[in-house]
Amino acid sequence: MDVNQRIISRLAEELGVRPQQVAATVELLDGGATVPFIARYRKEVTGALDDSQLRSLDERLRYLRELEERRTAVLAAIDEQGKLDAALSAKIQAADTKQRLEDLYLPFKKKRRTKAQIAREAGLEPLADALLANPELDPEQQAAAYLRPAEGDIPAIEDAKAALDGAKQILMERFAEDPELVGSLRERLWSEGELSARVLEGKQQEGAKFSDYFEHDEKLAKTPSHRALAMFRGRNEGVLSLAIRLPGEDEAPLHPAQVAIAKQFGITDQGRPADKWLGEVVRWTWRVKLYTALETELLGRLREQAELTAIEVFAANLKDLLLAAPAGQKVTMAIDPGLRTGCKVAVVDATGQFVDQATIYPHAPQKHWRDSLAELARLAKKHGVELVAIGNGTASRETDKLAAELVQMLASEQRLSKVMVSEAGASVYSASEYASRELPDLDVTVRGAVSIARRLQDPLAELVKIEPKSIGVGQYQHDVSQLQLSRSLEAVIEDCVNAVGVDLNTASSALLSRVAGLSAALAENIVQQRNQQGAFKSRKELLEVSRLGPKTFEQCAGFLRINGAENPLDASAVHPEAYSLVERIAQRSGRQVRGLIGDSAALKALKPADFADERFGVPTVSDILKELDKPGRDPRPEFKAAEFREGVETLNDLALGMVLEGTVTNVTHFGAFVDIGVHQDGLVHISALSDRFVEDPRSVVKAGDIVKVKVMSVDIPLKRVGLSMRLDDTPEAAGSEKPSRSAASAPVRKSRPQQQKGRSEAAAPVGALGAALLKARRDN
Repeated sequence: MDVNQRIISRLAEELGVRPQQVAATVELLDGGATVPFIARYRKEVTGALDDSQLRSLDERLRYLRELEERRTAVLAAIDEQGKLDAALSAKIQAADTKQRLEDLYLPFKKKRRTKAQIAREAGLEPLADALLANPELDPEQQAAAYLRPAEGDIPAIEDAKAALDGAKQILMERFAEDPELVGSLRERLWSEGELSARVLEGKQQEGAKFSDYFEHDEKLAKTPSHRALAMFRGRNEGVLSLAIRLPGEDEAPLHPAQVAIAKQFGITDQGRPADKWLGEVVRWTWRVKLYTALETELLGRLREQAELTAIEVFAANLKDLLLAAPAGQKVTMAIDPGLRTGCKVAVVDATGQFVDQATIYPHAPQKHWRDSLAELARLAKKHGVELVAIGNGTASRETDKLAAELVQMLASEQRLSKVMVSEAGASVYSASEYASRELPDLDVTVRGAVSIARRLQDPLAELVKIEPKSIGVGQYQHDVSQLQLSRSLEAVIEDCVNAVGVDLNTASSALLSRVAGLSAALAENIVQQRNQQGAFKSRKELLEVSRLGPKTFEQCAGFLRINGAENPLDASAVHPEAYSLVERIAQRSGRQVRGLIGDSAALKALKPADFADERFGVPTVSDILKELDKPGRDPRPEFKAAEFREGVETLNDLALGMVLEGTVTNVTHFGAFVDIGVHQDGLVHISALSDRFVEDPRSVVKAGDIVKVKVMSVDIPLKRVGLSMRLDDTPEAAGSEKPSRSAASAPVRKSRPQQQKGRSEAAAPVGALGAALLKARRDN
């Protein structure tokens, strides 16, 4: 079996699909096709693999190709040394991971001159072999025959101890490079080992935020991503030490790993002359050669897995945020709240174009409330404002009050709605090169307000302009592989943009650059042609764009929409390559294409199989009929916003048992964070998301959802809020336990059923100071 066939067979087995599907998909990917294009327009070729399967296939294809490339290099390197025999070659060919491949290559890898190498050069290998083969030999007597003077860079062997030390180094290296032994010890440590975290002496106060891990032990392989990353951060900040231990290793007469090493090489203590020396070789092999290397490697594996999980969570939250409901094409006034420097106000029209601005000072120290209200009313009347977007930063709740007064004041004249909007990343956008090109005449602070307005109108179109890591929907994003994170987030953005589709005549170059097949340069060329020659009237005109050829047109055309185009199909997700098929369907139905679009009764009466041919199979025809029924349908949900409770603006305003409405801002494996309007997101632990057992929090909530929660705990000094979505839960008395754990150090889930009512560990009651503050506020 050649390399390509081996890769295809492995991918098919892993994905649970036919090899023909994988082979066809690989051919498309290698030919430059994008995942969104393949997922939507090549279903017959791939057997209808979805975008998630295609992303997995693409990622694994990259790994397996790197593995094959490394396999070839390893075989060549060993063969060059004249040490490649049939048995070793077979093992290398069978290696199914990079780690296994490196284990097999380790004994042949060129390395710096080691102590074992020096000992071999001194002629001590026969001594090592003899003692290992026959423990009845006396080590001291045997070593006496290997004394020698120094020669060149080979040191002298002056006594038996030096000879035995050299022989020990030879055996240690041999044992530590045995691929079967190393592999079995590695997997045993991974499956049975415990991760042990301890606080470093004198770091208790400085590292208080890591206090949950000052004396912490848990199964290595089962350590959740968030806890692993929290411990790694604690180690990096010089607060924690981490170690991997096997259960019972302190009580056993011999470490379990030493037992395994001895067994692998037939070493037993029967009281023979060389047994004690061989036992020392085994002990040193473990302590000096293997333990540190394996611990480093397995901590690396844990970090890698934790990072992948964190990236998956980040990507899932980003997808939910990008596909959040758009408020739509409505004139919007955004207020970016501030205190001393005032609130920046920007008005954009229904298409997101900037039209007006102002700065108001309703809050301390100026307190020009009435003047600010008058200015907002003037702008709202002048431009026919329909929506007011308030950034959720400093002074947001105070500004929300101002907006509420504005809505009430203008109620008889025009209909206004106010919405609190996340401003995460707005400052990053406003200071970016793209913003300076898009809004060159505006101050940086006003650009931020414009971004807040636009992200209410269409979150997807605006958020693609911002570095995804700045949007604030992930944890430990600076602790994970930045390359892997960027690759994953870019894939999410591409999938979201293409799932929704893009208006060719209004989209920014930032949005266009995310369309399948289009680069940033091509997106700029499209905008330039649009500015020079006016709006595109048909998709065919894309072929007139500089450097946009037939292959790129094939990839991007189906995702670009032209409303009011000469051909009504240009406003749909039907690909131009299938226009002839639609015309055939219309002709057989006895009507024009335009008359067929939107006629649900007529379309549902058609059978996809009647129109399938060699080029377009039943899956594609089915998709086309659905699209004709509701052309250009937006897959995003209907817009709605949370209503924050009046009078609840800071942590001090919270009381145990309050039921509040909020917006889910972030979902993790241990629960969900909810913005309830107090400048500090509260945590709903996984055990408090539902009365039923919850395996994955995203099966219950996702970023952007509007939910009702009950306040279960408030820790004012540590700024932590515990919430529950089980509204019949009862908070326990304040101060009865320690404060709730932070998101960075969320607790181990208890094994109790989630149906049990009451406080979850993550939603522990307030601490003593928090309880005192709450009591004082209630008494007053």
